[in-house]
Amino acid sequence: MEVEAVGAVEEAAAVGVMVEGAVEVVAAEAAEELAVENEDGTKVEYRVWNPFRSKLAAAILGGVDNIWITPGSRVLYLGAASGTTVSHVSDIVGPARILALNASYFLKNGGHFVISIKANCIDSTVPAEAVFAQVVKTLQVDQFKPSEQVTLEPFERDHACVVGGYRMPKKQKAAP
Repeated sequence: MEVEAVGAVEEAAAVGVMVEGAVEVVAAEAAEELAVENEDGTKVEYRVWNPFRSKLAAAILGGVDNIWITPGSRVLYLGAASGTTVSHVSDIVGPARILALNASYFLKNGGHFVISIKANCIDSTVPAEAVFAQVVKTLQVDQFKPSEQVTLEPFERDHACVVGGYRMPKKQKAAP
């Protein structure tokens, strides 16, 4: 993964890493989010990954060339104190993938899950509802049975929470 400065940031001290999937990592000024319009007119949103709150972001800015984290990869990250790094790793790997892998190791059949989904961290080019539907579909393929889904408006924009069961036992028919 390459780290590159953007515009005036080359002249100023870079204080964050901006992440959009595993496709690009760029140094940027302190801002929560940055929207960039590509040459083809599509917009990509980036979120600051603060190296003062994440050792992994600090390592990237410090010169680590490859963190071996790509979409769909398996990641064991130890040291998740405040959750900042885990949140950004989830942006790269995908929240449904992380949930599925963890459930396969740590959740018993018939166990339950809660997942929060931030749509623009998964795909900022489509409506949030389409992202939520795709995540739910992925969960179902991985043997999750969502039972409830709510958006988190007005508290969080373009977020949803999905709860349900994992590898739920088939219901037994009542004896006649």
